[in-house]
Amino acid sequence: MTHEEFREKLSRHKDMVYRIAYTYLKNRTDAEDISQETFLKLYLREEPFRDAESEKAWLIRVTLNACCNLKKSFWQSKRDDMPERLPSAENFTVEESRLYHAVFSLPEKYRVVIHLYYYEEYSVKEISEITGQNPSTIQTQLDRGRKRLKKILEKQGGFYYGEKHISEHDVSCQNVRIL
Repeated sequence: MTHEEFREKLSRHKDMVYRIAYTYLKNRTDAEDISQETFLKLYLREEPFRDAESEKAWLIRVTLNACCNLKKSFWQSKRDDMPERLPSAENFTVEESRLYHAVFSLPEKYRVVIHLYYYEEYSVKEISEITGQNPSTIQTQLDRGRKRLKKILEKQGGFYYGEKHISEHDVSCQNVRIL
């Protein structure tokens, strides 16, 4: 891969890789390290990708594996994190920012699949292939994550999406896709 090709791939995928790492680890510095490690592996990879989608899936898989390895490391288990604010979301409206913060407060297993499904727009099948889990497991995690997200948003007094107020009575598995 030439330097120009790498720069183009880096600029195209750097935000996605960082967001996934940050969503998984909840630590800015670790997310930056994982992003750097992921792109180093991309740069050193000799085998070309079939298409852009397989490249994106490979980057997500490498990012998630690196995050898992970091969380399992001895050093990681012995340190205490300093409280950290969520990354600023300059491009979000106030309501979208509230929703992102609510998603970020979910437990890791729900947070990651919800991020991949809604923010990266992967299907359940694609998430299953990326994570190596059964599609039924991913669907269960999405359903449970949505229910937890609903409870968080209800505690905040509901959620407005455009002109429509979404509350306990409105959110169901059929219309939760709009979130």
